[in-house]
Amino acid sequence: MKMTKRTLLGAAILACAAAHAPAFAQDALRIGLIATYSGPYADYGRQFDAGVALYLKEHGGKIAGRPVEIIKKDTAGPAPDAAKRIAQELVVRDKVSVLTGLDFSPNAYAVGAVATQAKIPTLVMNAASSAITGSSPYIARLSFTVQQVTDPMARYMLKQGVKEAYTVVADYASGQDAETAFKKAFAAGGGKVVGEVRTPMNNPDFSAYVQRIKDARPQAVFFFFPSGVMPPAFLKVWKERGMEEAGIKLFATGEATDDSFMEVTGDVALGLVTSHHYSYAHPSAKNQKFVKDFEAQFGSSLRPNYFAVTAYDAMAAIDLALAKTQGDASGDKVMQALKGLSFESPRGPIEIDAATRDIVQTVYIRKVEKVGGKLVNVEFDKFDRVKDPAKEAQ
Repeated sequence: MKMTKRTLLGAAILACAAAHAPAFAQDALRIGLIATYSGPYADYGRQFDAGVALYLKEHGGKIAGRPVEIIKKDTAGPAPDAAKRIAQELVVRDKVSVLTGLDFSPNAYAVGAVATQAKIPTLVMNAASSAITGSSPYIARLSFTVQQVTDPMARYMLKQGVKEAYTVVADYASGQDAETAFKKAFAAGGGKVVGEVRTPMNNPDFSAYVQRIKDARPQAVFFFFPSGVMPPAFLKVWKERGMEEAGIKLFATGEATDDSFMEVTGDVALGLVTSHHYSYAHPSAKNQKFVKDFEAQFGSSLRPNYFAVTAYDAMAAIDLALAKTQGDASGDKVMQALKGLSFESPRGPIEIDAATRDIVQTVYIRKVEKVGGKLVNVEFDKFDRVKDPAKEAQ
C-alpha cells in the first residue's frame, strides 16, 4: 500500500493515542489550548488564559495532584484548516493528554476529527454551534450553545407582549443557529417574524440594514453577533437612527454586551436586555470571590467575561474527571467521567449532560445598567436547567 502524507500522519496520531497510557502521578499533565491570540478577536485567548491561570493558582498549579503544562496555539480567528493542523501537532509532537480552547465553531468542527482519531478528550471553552458535540464522541462542551441562550430570549419577549419581531444575525454557523432557535421558539409561542437579515462578518456598514428595519416598523428586533467589534457598531447606528424613539424595542443575546467589551461599547448599550449564561455582576458568593481573585491577579482593567469563566470551569471539569479516573487521562475513561458531571460554577450550577456531552445551565435575562459608575449586565430573570433546544429530545 502506498503511504501518503495523510496516512502517515494518521498512523502517527494513532500511535500517539496508544502511547497515552495512564501516567505516573507526578508526570506533567499536558493540555493543548487552541485559541485566538492575535487579530481583532485576540481578547478571546487572553480571557481563556486568565481563567486557566486563576484556577491553577488556586490549586497550586496542579490538577489531580499533577503539575500542569499549558501549550498555547494561535489560530488568529476562525481558521479550521489551521486549527486541525495545530491539533495534529499538539497530539503527535507535543503529546498532550487534553485539547481545549476552541473559540470559533469552524475550528471546533475541524478539531473534532483529530480528537476522534487520537481518542483525545476535548473540552470546548466557547464554540457555540449546536452540532459540535455530535461531531466527535471525544468532545464535551463547558460553554453554551447559541440556541441555548436564544430560545429563552424568544420566550421572554413573548411574556412581555411582543408578538412581531425582526431578526438580524451574523451570517455564519452560530448566527444561523440563533436565527433558527429564535424563529422556532417565537412561533411556538404565537409570535411572528416579520423580517430577517443576515449580515457579513467583515466590518459591515449597518446603516442600510437599520434603515430597512425602521421603514418596516416591527414591534421589536432580536439580534445576534459574536462578541467584539460588531455589536458596538450596530448599537451606535441604532441610536443614531433614533430607533428607540421610533418605538422599536431591541433585544439580543449576551454577546452584544460582553463584559470584556462593555467599556468600549459605552452608553449605547444602556438599557439593552439580553439573555446569557454569565454576568460579571452575577450576585452569587462564588462569583463575587471569582471576580475579586481575578482582579487581584490581573488588575481591574481586565474584567472577566464568559470566556474566562468557562476556561476556569474547564480546568475544574478536568480536575473532577481525573479524580474519578484516579489520574487515568485516557480518552475513553475521561469522557465517561465527564458525562453527568455537575458542580457549582461562578455562573451558577452547571452539568454536562450524560447523553449529549453538552452543557446544562441557567440562562439569565439581564439589562445593562450603570452600577458604581460601571456598565454591567444586571440579572433580573432566569430560566433554570436549560438544555440546548436542538438536543432536547435526546
